[in-house]
Amino acid sequence: MNKGIYIATLESNSGKSLISLGLMRTLLGKTVKVGYFRPIIDDVEAGKKDNHIDTILSYFKLKQNYEDAFAFTRREIIQKRNDGKSGEIIDTIIRKYKNLEERFDIVLVEGSDFSGEGSVFEFDVNVLIAKNLGIPVIIVASGKNKTREILKGNLQMAYHAFVNKDVRVLAMVSNKIELQNLEVATSAMNEFLPAEIGNFAIPLIDTLGNPTLKEILKDLDGKVLFGEEYLDNQTGNFGVGAMQLRNYLKHLKDESLVITPGDRADIILGALQANISTNYPKISGIILTGGLIPEDTILKLIDGLSQVVPIISVEGGTFNVANKIGMIKSNIYADSIQKIETSISIFEKYVSFDPLLERLINFEPSGITPRMFQYSLVQRARMAKKHIVLPEGTDDRILIAASRLIAMDLVDITLLGDPEIIKSKVGNLGITMDFEKVKIINPAKNEYFKDFANTYYDLRKHKNINLDIAKDRMHDVSYFGTMMIYKGLADGMVSGAAHTTQHTIVPALQFIKTKPGVSLVSSVFFMCLEDRVSVFGDCAINPNPTAEELAEITISSAESSKAFGIEPKIAMLSYSSGSSGKGEDVDKVRAATEIVKRLRPDLKIEGPIQYDAAVDPGIGKSKLPDSEVAGQASVLIFPDLNTGNNTYKAVQRETGAVAIGPMLQGLNKPVNDLSRGCTVDDIFNTVILTAIQAQGI
Repeated sequence: MNKGIYIATLESNSGKSLISLGLMRTLLGKTVKVGYFRPIIDDVEAGKKDNHIDTILSYFKLKQNYEDAFAFTRREIIQKRNDGKSGEIIDTIIRKYKNLEERFDIVLVEGSDFSGEGSVFEFDVNVLIAKNLGIPVIIVASGKNKTREILKGNLQMAYHAFVNKDVRVLAMVSNKIELQNLEVATSAMNEFLPAEIGNFAIPLIDTLGNPTLKEILKDLDGKVLFGEEYLDNQTGNFGVGAMQLRNYLKHLKDESLVITPGDRADIILGALQANISTNYPKISGIILTGGLIPEDTILKLIDGLSQVVPIISVEGGTFNVANKIGMIKSNIYADSIQKIETSISIFEKYVSFDPLLERLINFEPSGITPRMFQYSLVQRARMAKKHIVLPEGTDDRILIAASRLIAMDLVDITLLGDPEIIKSKVGNLGITMDFEKVKIINPAKNEYFKDFANTYYDLRKHKNINLDIAKDRMHDVSYFGTMMIYKGLADGMVSGAAHTTQHTIVPALQFIKTKPGVSLVSSVFFMCLEDRVSVFGDCAINPNPTAEELAEITISSAESSKAFGIEPKIAMLSYSSGSSGKGEDVDKVRAATEIVKRLRPDLKIEGPIQYDAAVDPGIGKSKLPDSEVAGQASVLIFPDLNTGNNTYKAVQRETGAVAIGPMLQGLNKPVNDLSRGCTVDDIFNTVILTAIQAQGI
């Protein structure tokens, strides 16, 4: 069985990092543990780390030491070659790779970068390493500034070089292709590749090739005057501000980098004003040349602005600085989250490795791991994009999560709130949001307001609701968002970041209502532990359910578990296991268990059972030796809200588990509630859950 994949390139600046990031995400969704290895890295300063390794290990939180992720620096390779010790190179690479192979289900191996001294030998070295490791390769080549025939010739030569050494080629990728030439690139590869080999073309993405302000700051040894928190801004075009302001404004383009002498207050202030004007594109930053700092009065004026971009002072003349910026090679660093997520999104859009990976890995994991679960959520959300309304559209966390969801093209989003306030907040947060892809609705000023109020009046007039009260309700974002779902204008809603659970749920109970045969709305958390995903219910809604209600919560939770690919093995939790316990609380759990067994004899269920006996195989076997659930429970039902809420939070905080949810179950249409202490990741995950629910699970 293959336990490794080798990414090889023919040249420098091929965009290999995009492939590594995308493939790592794919692998983590398919198998339990993935390792990362670079046989040869560039020389690094003492105390520094190789950027590729640092980025992969940090972003994906791989449980692997930095020192285990590489074998040699480039300088060490050259020295060993000069000393006649080339054999030691391969021996050491094999040993270090095998150590990783023993620890991980599969290892992603990234070849060298073709930079610096000795790069002329690197292609042959990569072929040799892949052959000695006995793993297949993915070959990556850049199509930038190449004709079809040159690109084809390079790839064909590389293909035969590996095949002639008995190295299996899994796929070939033509990267940095002009969008209109993608089919030209794939047709060129089809002319010589066998049908079973993957063949992909990825377009040139300008933003990945442009440096961030942080890279420019480092390369030019500049000094940050303002906007240090936005140094991750990516630059687009850059131009020198040497002409009169009225003329220079005509040359601004989206994400422009403004380069101007430090004494040109007119250009500086004009560019900052253009950045916040709806009539001009946003700029990414301003570089002040000549080592000149604006006068104190100008600095004071800038300091008082509500929105700024990074303003960096550098030494050197304007012309020389502009040339240096144009020569900066952009990289993806561990903290370049926007570039990383863009790379992964582009990979998933243009590369379909699933059929190849199934044949390659030949691996069927037992159960579902957190990585597999989270990967599958993203894939399922993307499969059938749904429209989710976020009523708390002015909350910073909501806006950051929304920008990520839109950038990854996972859902369609409507934000409720004042459009001007939302756009201003987006600017102040320094995030990128494509307002062409997101709807912003101010309920009070929306065309649907009158219809929504009339509909609510018709639905609730039997409860003594008059039209004035109905209009007042529709000013409330929770009611307006829920009515959008009722009217079919949205598929689901996520709220609660700034509102109570009751505020979120009451409108849904009033007119979304529960599913046929369901009398109770309840909730589950998907607890992503180190090696498994458990379903916890109910930890958010029902304070003290009766035996009948507990049984309904259990059946709903089992259905949710199955819908998300987790086989339900249900533990009805209590303070005793089996028949030994006495008391009102344990009797309630025992009665609920019997109700579930009568209504759903197909479900695997055990109760009452203690938490440790439910999840620990050793304890489960000793306490309930004949149980098919004890020690391996995947769905854990808590007897009351006090126990459930505290337990899920204790597990989350003490183990570092990711708690995805709560996901409400039982409603006709998905409405999900957030905690007011939720994080951006909580919102991101809950929106994805809601989108999947809206697909009709």
